[in-house]
Amino acid sequence: MITLYGIKACDTCRRARKALETRGVPFQVHDLREDGLSAALLEHLLEQVPVMTLLNKRSTTWRQLDEADKAELDANSARELMLANPTLIKRPLLDTGEDIRVGYRDGDYDDVAG
Repeated sequence: MITLYGIKACDTCRRARKALETRGVPFQVHDLREDGLSAALLEHLLEQVPVMTLLNKRSTTWRQLDEADKAELDANSARELMLANPTLIKRPLLDTGEDIRVGYRDGDYDDVAG
């Protein structure tokens, strides 16, 4: 099953969801804020996406972090920060079962089959 990871309040996530619905692609939604982020799910994502690619340094959550947390950032601390603050993950993430796509722009899901 295809899974779209994101948050409901995110405009890009809504556009990605609409693109899948328009194409008739069956998928499930995992809201990172409401459904949470487990260590197992994070590791699943990191199997295909580098940790620094997954970390959203443009998010409001990132800007609100302590400067010390940002300054001492490495792969392990980034994992810990994302587990503690799931909204630090770039979104949307589309897990097709074959790959994980980070972000969305119009046309990105045109090749996704249901």
